[in-house]
Amino acid sequence: MRNNREHDTRSFGRRAVLKGMAGVAALPLLGSVASAQASQNEATDLANLVKEGKLPPLAERVGPEPLIVQPLEGGGTYGGELRFGLRGSSDHNNILRMVGPQGLVRWNPTYTEIVPNVAKSYDVDETGRVFTFHLRKGMRWSDGHPFGVDDILFNIEDIVLNNEFAPTQPRYIMGGEPMKVEKVDDLTVRFTFKESYGDFLAELASPLGQHPVLYAKHYCSQFHPKYSGNIQQLIKENGASDWQTLFLQKCGDIEIPSRWANPERPTLDAWVVREPYVGAATRVVLVRNPYFWQVDPDGKQLPYIDSVSGAISQDVESLVLSAIGGRIDFGLRHLDPPANRPVLAANREKGDYRFFAATPPGGVDTIFNLNLTHKNPELRELFNKKDFRIALSLGLNRREIIDTVLLGEGEPWQHGPFENHPYFHKRISTQYLDFDPDKANGLLDGIGLDKRGADGMRLLPTGKPLKFKIDVIPTFNPEWVDILQLVEQQWAKIGVDVDINPLERTFFFERTSGSNDHDAAVWTAIQSWVPGQIPQHIVPLHQDSRWGIAWRDWYVSGGSKGEEPPESVKERIKLYDQARGVVDPERRKELIKKIADIAADEFEVFGLAKAQSTYGIVKNKMKNVPEEIPNTWYCAAPSQALPQTWFWGA
Repeated sequence: MRNNREHDTRSFGRRAVLKGMAGVAALPLLGSVASAQASQNEATDLANLVKEGKLPPLAERVGPEPLIVQPLEGGGTYGGELRFGLRGSSDHNNILRMVGPQGLVRWNPTYTEIVPNVAKSYDVDETGRVFTFHLRKGMRWSDGHPFGVDDILFNIEDIVLNNEFAPTQPRYIMGGEPMKVEKVDDLTVRFTFKESYGDFLAELASPLGQHPVLYAKHYCSQFHPKYSGNIQQLIKENGASDWQTLFLQKCGDIEIPSRWANPERPTLDAWVVREPYVGAATRVVLVRNPYFWQVDPDGKQLPYIDSVSGAISQDVESLVLSAIGGRIDFGLRHLDPPANRPVLAANREKGDYRFFAATPPGGVDTIFNLNLTHKNPELRELFNKKDFRIALSLGLNRREIIDTVLLGEGEPWQHGPFENHPYFHKRISTQYLDFDPDKANGLLDGIGLDKRGADGMRLLPTGKPLKFKIDVIPTFNPEWVDILQLVEQQWAKIGVDVDINPLERTFFFERTSGSNDHDAAVWTAIQSWVPGQIPQHIVPLHQDSRWGIAWRDWYVSGGSKGEEPPESVKERIKLYDQARGVVDPERRKELIKKIADIAADEFEVFGLAKAQSTYGIVKNKMKNVPEEIPNTWYCAAPSQALPQTWFWGA
């Protein structure tokens, strides 16, 4: 059973790091699983395959040490399909959110505690440098092949730490050196870091920390030149440019569509791909993994639901119509903007669904990133003037936008955790929120933008019109276009001319996070700065740090790519690396708040309004779904609410 104690993120400190044997880790195998011959402990289709000799008995499939998961309301019944909605061809992370990342550890359903998952248990030494994970006996991949330490060694040594494949991600580096992996025995693996790493378990619990167990060696090694004798032939047959591209085509990665495009790829997930997520697809379908290694307290193999399917719609309006038409059984992502709530509320009876609350830990739903590493020297110089950024913030009439677009729901907010959170930082969240066009005009005049054209728009010192684009994905959040239309009008009144630049998601990410070709962009900034969450709006660490992508590239590549950042940014990077390492939660908090102090001084990004508690819909007969789900990417909501335990009731 999972340990479901209620406590806030402050409890994740030295005690939690060093005591990784709690809750599910110590549970013995239940007798009903040990015998495991009764058909009521598995789905009917699987029981029939066992009778036909086409599938091993349940006890052999789950092994003697499955993870025992306590459902929210109680044990369920088998059968049925869970339908959700996908928006376009680049909504792969919504599949991940529904299926869930099955890492060595995971967050509990309330996003308050890290518990064992693929690992049966773990130990952390007193220095916080050595992490030992104990695996489950008899655990198998979805194709029935045994899972073990050799898979983890393949994932780490041949992929994660292989710079020929890709640069090693910072989450696997501490003290300037990548972690070392060691096989203790067939069921025990050890990770060792140069320095203490208090955030490591939280990094592994995030969806981006699944790499140690993402790839099955027996399958994915055939696309790796170290193991394959005909790699060039495979590259040619599959139209790939190199082995790295071939590997990603066949085995995917955490955040790319091809993860869900190959039904042959073995996984540890509750459901496995049957109808792949590829360019011409109209839906993706995943079916029960017969070797899934989780059971309920009565020994019944999970998941209860036979399959999950996502119909692909090209816009949010189509998703809303599907929901009110009864064709979506669970929906959160894309459905939850305030503008959709009235129509969804009015059609609850027609669609046969109820609402649940989706609560953010902090931050804003809309943040403005000017590109401080812009390739255009003139715009770069302007964007790097703090008074320019302050003027834009003061030129925002946030209350008008909240009342007009957000239906009056919201409170002006820059960004950062909320007031009741242990990481709350008043200045970074509340400075420069007043609507003060007179002061904004004075600041703009003072930085050399005092000349205007015939249209009233300001001119750059060279005499060129001041004009820049704001990149946005309309299909991700339709409210953003409405917000930006008001922003365009408001900034025009202080002489700043902007164009809204709508983009498809793939092009948006390539332009703003890859090639660094954007002027400015809007995105979400749901954040709390707790372990495992990347504070990308106070330190440029991530693809969402669109205010400093070239600095991000410098950090991620260890200085070999991108652009060396200014001292202010380098100091924050240094403090962040220290914060990741410390085991004492109070010391970590001190370091993060030092970073926030510097970020508040620099004022590189600015937001609109507090992220609102939103909502999702779930069919009335769907059981074991919580009434409230913490809504953040870093626990891959709603996967931490354990969809594998949901079932159709009467």
